[in-house]
Amino acid sequence: MKTYDDDNRKPNRLIHEKSPYLLQHAYNPVDWYPWGEEAFKKAKDEEKPIFLSIGYSTCHWCHVMEKESFEHQDLADLLNNNFVSIKVDREERPDIDAVYMEVCQAMNGNGGWPLTIIMTSEKVPFVAATYMPKESIPERIGLMELLPQINVIWTKEHHKIDEQTSMIRSHLSEQTAQKPMGEGTVDDNVLYLAFKHLEDTFDEENGGFGNAPKFPSPHNLMYLLRYWNRSGDERALEIVERTLSAMRSGGIYDHLGFGFHRYSTDSAWLVPHFEKMLYDQGMLAIAYSEVYQATGKTEYAGTVREIFEYIERDMSSPKGGFYCAEDADSEGVEGKFYVWDTSEIREILEETNAELFIDHFNMEKSGNFLDESTRRPTGKNILHIKASPDEIAHKHNINLEELENSIEKSRQKLFEVREKRVHPSKDDKILTDWNGLMVASLAIASRALGEKRYENLAKRCADFILTSTYMRTGSLSHLCSERTETPAFLEDHAFLIWGLIELYETTFEISYLNTALKLNGYLLDNYWDTGNGGFYQTANTSESLLFRKKEVYDGAIPSGNSVAFSNLIRLGRMTGNTELEKKAYEIMKTFSGTVSAIPIGHTQFLSGANFVLGPSSEVVIAGDLTSEDTKLMLSHLHREYLPNKVVMFKPSGTEGNAITRIAEYTENLIMKNGKATAYVCRDLSCKEPTTDPEKMIQLLKAKEY
Repeated sequence: MKTYDDDNRKPNRLIHEKSPYLLQHAYNPVDWYPWGEEAFKKAKDEEKPIFLSIGYSTCHWCHVMEKESFEHQDLADLLNNNFVSIKVDREERPDIDAVYMEVCQAMNGNGGWPLTIIMTSEKVPFVAATYMPKESIPERIGLMELLPQINVIWTKEHHKIDEQTSMIRSHLSEQTAQKPMGEGTVDDNVLYLAFKHLEDTFDEENGGFGNAPKFPSPHNLMYLLRYWNRSGDERALEIVERTLSAMRSGGIYDHLGFGFHRYSTDSAWLVPHFEKMLYDQGMLAIAYSEVYQATGKTEYAGTVREIFEYIERDMSSPKGGFYCAEDADSEGVEGKFYVWDTSEIREILEETNAELFIDHFNMEKSGNFLDESTRRPTGKNILHIKASPDEIAHKHNINLEELENSIEKSRQKLFEVREKRVHPSKDDKILTDWNGLMVASLAIASRALGEKRYENLAKRCADFILTSTYMRTGSLSHLCSERTETPAFLEDHAFLIWGLIELYETTFEISYLNTALKLNGYLLDNYWDTGNGGFYQTANTSESLLFRKKEVYDGAIPSGNSVAFSNLIRLGRMTGNTELEKKAYEIMKTFSGTVSAIPIGHTQFLSGANFVLGPSSEVVIAGDLTSEDTKLMLSHLHREYLPNKVVMFKPSGTEGNAITRIAEYTENLIMKNGKATAYVCRDLSCKEPTTDPEKMIQLLKAKEY
């Protein structure tokens, strides 16, 4: 985080905020306000427009805009004299960001961050843009030119402002009309169309989809796995494996410290945008865990372990939660922390190890990292892998084990050296939704890999979230902080419920399932659209913005409605509560027109639809968690890729009463002959109970349904 200890600048109002992004601007000469009544009252009383700037702490162009604009007194004078300036952290207030991003996209056909809005004190925008330079450049007006123009129009030709805001209000009225989203049917054909689109856009040479830039989009890969599992089409699995392998080999992966960067700026996964986001790690760990279950290939499990090594080392709060992100920049240069020149490698490593390392990671003397403006080699290298380890070992006339030992020894040594560099800044917010996703990810990986450590990390995180806000106040908060009570959004509930469901299926501690059901009930009571179905992003009692957002598009991370949809069907099947299933069907109907029109934009939603359309299974295991036969039954269950199932555990004796209170149908499900017993129901048809783990798996994988 940038500070100004060595100069005499005075802080603005943002100095009292907790958001790292807002604190980065706390010493700007701009008289920033946080979003709140004080700023809007000032704008109204002084009859000034509002300059709203939205970004986040690891946003590269947000940093650029701060340095070239907001740190300069002449621009600050323009803003301070004629505008009321508000800064918003989009990760802290995704509701504000979602509303104004939609306006920006409607006005310009595109959006992004930093998001720049000029609006009235009634919060109605009349100018919307993304990054704006201080001085005008070709095709993009500068703030020093635009702001005086706005001031003239505001003071002397205000009718033009009124005309623009009237048009915006008309557009927004369509958002608040609450009309149905069109008709359609989410069926097998829609599932096929989503697969077909992904297949048609698959990059045969490099993996992934489309051209540059390339995003990981793990929910697309998770959907393809489900489609493969459903249809038996090996092409879907091939696309997943080739993409995950290419990303793991590419420069988008941090080969020294592990974890994935945000996206690749080129089609070959070589040059990343170097920031690291918590949600990318969580979603990708799920994708790699699932493909490990599907194929049994240990390299995928290895990637999961490395992701979590990075998370535990660099992104973990001492209290139990996980931080948001790490910046792309260090010392004002994007990627500086991560890149190397060959001379550094030769200085640090012994000659033989250095040559192996340079060859293995495709390093060049001139460098493969090009200058952003000149496109000339910088002498710096992004580590990436092209040849297989077998090819490298053969080339250097050594065996594979020798190569692997050398590379790992060199990696550790170079990592220690890199740790002494100036690190990128860290956004240490702990967000409920992203942490809920990490709980789900850790729990899924714990089962797939048989790693108790990940279960413990998931429990620690879930317990932290629940005790930091929920247990203390009776409701969730978007930020897990004792000093900040930011109301929770749909995504906070949906992702945490998902995490708690996965955590229950990992630990079978009934408290996690109970809490998931309570949170789900609160979500239905406070976020459900009673007129048209689906969930709003904000609660009935939340701050009133321009319109109330309801989103199903699965973007960088899945939408809250897509995750809530899956949660409802799973909780309904787990508990036997058909009312929850009916709500899931309502969501499916609500968004059917949108999803069937653009299946590729809703792959997380389609993963839920895949569950609803079946085949799907419910499994109840009656047994003793400490007994070897129960452990054997569960290990068989966990190692298989069975995405369309729910699992309940029924302890023997009075301990089973707690499960029966939640799921009455389990009352008479008991161990047979004193052995762990699996009760499998598949597509509303219950099978003969079995004490044989192999027989249980056969029942779950049977094709006739």
